[in-house]
Amino acid sequence: MSLKVLLLGDYSNCHRTLATGLRRLGCEVTQASDGSSWMGVDRQIDIRRKPGRLNGLMYFMRWMTGDLRQLAKGYDVVAIHDLNFIHLRPERLRPLLRRIKRENGSLFLTAMSTDKAYLDMVAPPSSPLRYSEWFIGNEKSPYNLGNPGGWEQWHSPELQKYHSEALAMLDGAVSVLYEYHLGIERALGKEKVAYGGIPIDTSLFEPVELKPKTPVKLFLGRDRYRKLMKGSDLLEQAALRVKGAELDIVENLPFNEFVGRLRSADIVLDQIYSYTPATTALMAMAYGLPTVSGGEPEFYDFIGETANRPIINAPIELEALTATLQQAVDSPEALIERGRQSREFVIKHNDCEVVAKRFLDFWTSRL
Repeated sequence: MSLKVLLLGDYSNCHRTLATGLRRLGCEVTQASDGSSWMGVDRQIDIRRKPGRLNGLMYFMRWMTGDLRQLAKGYDVVAIHDLNFIHLRPERLRPLLRRIKRENGSLFLTAMSTDKAYLDMVAPPSSPLRYSEWFIGNEKSPYNLGNPGGWEQWHSPELQKYHSEALAMLDGAVSVLYEYHLGIERALGKEKVAYGGIPIDTSLFEPVELKPKTPVKLFLGRDRYRKLMKGSDLLEQAALRVKGAELDIVENLPFNEFVGRLRSADIVLDQIYSYTPATTALMAMAYGLPTVSGGEPEFYDFIGETANRPIINAPIELEALTATLQQAVDSPEALIERGRQSREFVIKHNDCEVVAKRFLDFWTSRL
């Protein structure tokens, strides 16, 4: 079924790549975002706002009565990337989201970010996760401890009230990660939620040819402002301990430049507090590169993958993480095989047309 779709907002090229897959399936897609801030992700329509209260008011009016109102009306499906889908306060977002829902066929969330549903799910003691960026068991994580007031800020009455109201407006949600799926399913119920996965345009990633070499190049690409959140501080410490390896750290590169730099790696270090591989890991895997990231059994079971489990699952303790990296560096033939399996994994589970078909099937079922 061909749909007219607006993908509103983006993180790490997710909606941009989803748009590619949907167009290949015959949909008419408009994709608008702010480019994911410093990443400078490609977008069809740029919806950045200028800083300042007056500019915020003018931006709000553009959405309510001006050119951006015309952009966001008349679609079969509008999918927002976040309940805070543009940079406005909750009291501005609330009437805007109501208008978008009223002037389009349906409203969906692409669950790819922190929100009330996710935070409620990770909070102990009832969380199904053993660890997250916020908690390890019942204890606060390094990120939580190192970000005083962060948890409370997310739980301000104003924001919580808006998120509850926004969730109630949705016709459904499609998750891109296992963890986000658990959260949004708990909030909306199984009927209103489906798993899509992170889309990767595998046709753009020419496989690299891995060969045994010394030293092995460990590549750590990260957001310098989210080291504790992703555990890249521990990945750096562990990597520096590994014998027979060199570490290349890349911080806050524009997205398209970063994608090119990935090719230079022998092993890509992604993150440690996730059960699942996210965008950087999946792009590396599409190149055929062995990747250290989230690869927990719960994730593989969730997507129904029993045979090909190529991700080097990252422990969350420094000593175990160091040992895992050292074993990988000391096993060049196994790395080459992991690289081959990694590309097969992404083609099967995350190619943009595969993911777009999941989104399309679910949206159609909820229209």
